[in-house]
Amino acid sequence: MKILFISDVYFPRVNGVSTSIRTFAAQMQSLGHEVHLIAPDYGIATEDEAWIKRIPARSIYFDPEDKLMRYGEALKLLPELRDENYDVIHIHTPFVAHYLGLKLARMLDIPCLETYHTFFEDYMHHYLPWMPQSMARKMAISISRRQCNAVSAVIAPSQPMLNALRNYGVKASAEVIPTGLQDSSFHEADGEAFRDKYGISRLRPVALFVGRVAHEKNIDFLLRMANELRRQQPDMLLVIAGEGPAQKHLEAVSEELALGDNIKFIGYLDRNTELNACYKAADVFVFSSKTETQGLVLLEAMAQGVPVVALAELGTESILIEGEGAMIAPEDERIFAAKVFSLFANPSRRTNLGETARRYAAKHWTSRLQAERMLQFYQRVQSRSAFHVLSMNNLNAKNG
Repeated sequence: MKILFISDVYFPRVNGVSTSIRTFAAQMQSLGHEVHLIAPDYGIATEDEAWIKRIPARSIYFDPEDKLMRYGEALKLLPELRDENYDVIHIHTPFVAHYLGLKLARMLDIPCLETYHTFFEDYMHHYLPWMPQSMARKMAISISRRQCNAVSAVIAPSQPMLNALRNYGVKASAEVIPTGLQDSSFHEADGEAFRDKYGISRLRPVALFVGRVAHEKNIDFLLRMANELRRQQPDMLLVIAGEGPAQKHLEAVSEELALGDNIKFIGYLDRNTELNACYKAADVFVFSSKTETQGLVLLEAMAQGVPVVALAELGTESILIEGEGAMIAPEDERIFAAKVFSLFANPSRRTNLGETARRYAAKHWTSRLQAERMLQFYQRVQSRSAFHVLSMNNLNAKNG
């Protein structure tokens, strides 16, 4: 097949959508399919730009990490896109990309699918703080319903996310297809060398969070949990790998709790060179977000044999199974801290749970498996679209 992805974000902008796009594209390409991507131009080239069509973009004053593609500039690609003879368009974000994807699908007369990557219902008020939370939630639901019903089909990264969309009133054909793990996620990494590089004792108990440092990730909870945990394990260290708009807020909370000796912010890490080693350096991976549509970082930690302690909310509920590499905790700092401490205090239990995590990730969550499911879904949507066109032509001929 020949597939056109369209997204408002992609590397060098680091987030889950960028990772999902790269993972699916790489796996589909390895299976012999052709994938192109339309994405903003950040002024910084990534390591592989041959399959990407970069669009001039402008900055967003309230979200400096992102760029907004210029719609008119993207439409100038239409003659070039016609010559490509794409089979489907796959939209990954709901901003310029959504409306551009719909327009191009109509003009190219091909099906248009969209992945609902982000749980905007519990997300939008963080970025529109002047709007009452209830109003922001209603607006997010209304926009999501309208956009999802406008496309040929919807992909949800998890069943709970699809359930939420159905509750919104989304009637479009839909499938649950999560992002899988690339083979590189399972490559052996040197956690001890990572600790040495960042000045962390090899003997120190480390809990790790990896992800965008954003308000919706509920990282405040992890800081309060660490405050509880250090009462049982005074030398514990919470490592936060990532960057984002909540950084200054979390640093202030850390200072209020006097966590200076028990927390370390290390920023973004290169996925190809350092991320696996970061996971491997941890004793336990901790996660408390309640807005994830999937939670890929949980699986990446598991692939490195690191046990997980996390809330099971929304998308992470589809990943986490008690005992399958994970311990599920409620949103209670003391109970969560006690579960982490139980793994710090029992190395054999920690090792066994980590080995189970690696087997679980390898059996159920590979990128090849998920890419094959996505391609099959494309083909079903394409067949339905062709059948609809044929039926309409026959009806018009009969009426004529």
